[in-house]
Amino acid sequence: MFWFLLPLKCSPNKANRENCRAKAAMGSYLGSILSNGRQSTEENEEDETSRNAISSLQAREEEIQRKKMEVKERVELRLGRAEEESRRLAQIREELEVLGDPLRKEVAMVRKKIDMADRELKPLGQSCQKKEKEYNEALEAFNEKNKEKALLVTALMESLQMLAESDRLRLKKLDELGKNIESIH
Repeated sequence: MFWFLLPLKCSPNKANRENCRAKAAMGSYLGSILSNGRQSTEENEEDETSRNAISSLQAREEEIQRKKMEVKERVELRLGRAEEESRRLAQIREELEVLGDPLRKEVAMVRKKIDMADRELKPLGQSCQKKEKEYNEALEAFNEKNKEKALLVTALMESLQMLAESDRLRLKKLDELGKNIESIH
C-alpha cells in the first residue's frame, strides 16, 4: 500500500482543510495513475516531482505542527508561571493587609483624636479671639484715659505754675503796698 493512498487526518481550521484537500486530490490522482499501469517516463518524473512536493509539504506541515507544539508548551509554561506569580502576589497582598490593618486602626484612632482636639480648639479659638478683641478695646480705652489724664496733669501743672506765679506776684504787690503804707506813716 502506498502512503498517499492512506486516509488523511485534517484539522478543523481552514488552512489545514485546504492543505488536506490538496493532499487528497494529489493522492487520488497518483492512485489513479498507478492503478491504470500505463505511465510513461514523463509521468514517472511528474509522479516523482509530485511525491517530492507532497513530501516537502508534509515535512513543512510536520515542522509547523512541531513548532505549534513548542509554542503551545512555552505558552502553557508561561501561563503556569503567571498563575504562580498571581498566587504569590495574592499571598503578599494578604500579608500586607494583615500588617496594614493595625496601622490603619492606629491611624484612624489618631485621626479621631485630632478631630476631637480640633472640635475643642474651635470654640476655644473663638473665645480667645473674642477676649483678645475685648482686651484690645480695653487697652485702647485705657490708653485714651491715660492720655487724657496726662493732658489733665499737664494742664494742672501749668495751672499750678500760673497760680504760684500769681501768688508770688500778689505777695510782691502786698510787700510793696506794705512798704508804701509804712513809708506813709
